[in-house]
Amino acid sequence: MTYAVRMWQADQSADFGELLRHWRAVRRTSQLDLASVASTTPRYVSFVETGRARPSREMVLRLARALDVPLRERNALLLAAGFAPRYPVAQLGSAQLGRVEAALTSMLDQHEPYPAVVMDRGWNVLRVNRGARLLFGRLLAPDPMPTPANVLRLMIEPGPVRRSVLNWAAVAPALLERSGREAVGGVLDRDTAELVRRLRALPDVAELLADPASASPTAPVIDVRFALGDEVVELFSLVSTIGTPTDVTAQELRVEAFFPTDDDTRAAWRRISSNVKV
Repeated sequence: MTYAVRMWQADQSADFGELLRHWRAVRRTSQLDLASVASTTPRYVSFVETGRARPSREMVLRLARALDVPLRERNALLLAAGFAPRYPVAQLGSAQLGRVEAALTSMLDQHEPYPAVVMDRGWNVLRVNRGARLLFGRLLAPDPMPTPANVLRLMIEPGPVRRSVLNWAAVAPALLERSGREAVGGVLDRDTAELVRRLRALPDVAELLADPASASPTAPVIDVRFALGDEVVELFSLVSTIGTPTDVTAQELRVEAFFPTDDDTRAAWRRISSNVKV
């Protein structure tokens, strides 16, 4: 199965009408359908897109909600229409995101001894628990974990992490498919879209993606098989997001928690974690 990756390609300096047309095209929504959901008329939507009408702040937000535009890009729509952004962009660790930080810490701690990480929308690792620190430490040794650590790059570009993934040929196409499916609002931001494009263009990755067999999974979940020294562990993951965010950073956070596939991995992980201090 293939996944159509939608990318944030609109010019950030575009006027509101251009941005509205862009998002309507992304959502494959007609002016009539958009007008119906936003409680306005197709004529008014047409006038806004062509610059013949200037929307109010409330109308900008109604149109953005109707198109399920991510919060960061809703701010861009407001700016293009001449209004101040509505949605804050707090830093993780700030007082504004105190409840979020506490919840993330609890999730990471409760998932021990298995790995769990917090990532932003660009797949950059922001927080790790002890299990994830152990996993990355084993995969990258003797080098330290890079800053920032980007999961897509670590898994797909040549390097020690990729060399440790025994079923890389199955994991890489699935991971690239995930990048589009898990994007905020189903739309990759400009930087992540460029990263995905570059990774897909790597010769061995392009060859994999061109092989129909790579899109024919034989199991309900694709495990990642890591070789960690003399041990082999097989892990699958669950991804969690914040349900009702009103802050840009909060909307873009994801927690990925890894679970052992079988009893052999549970036993191997107990041996690994009991012998190493991290």
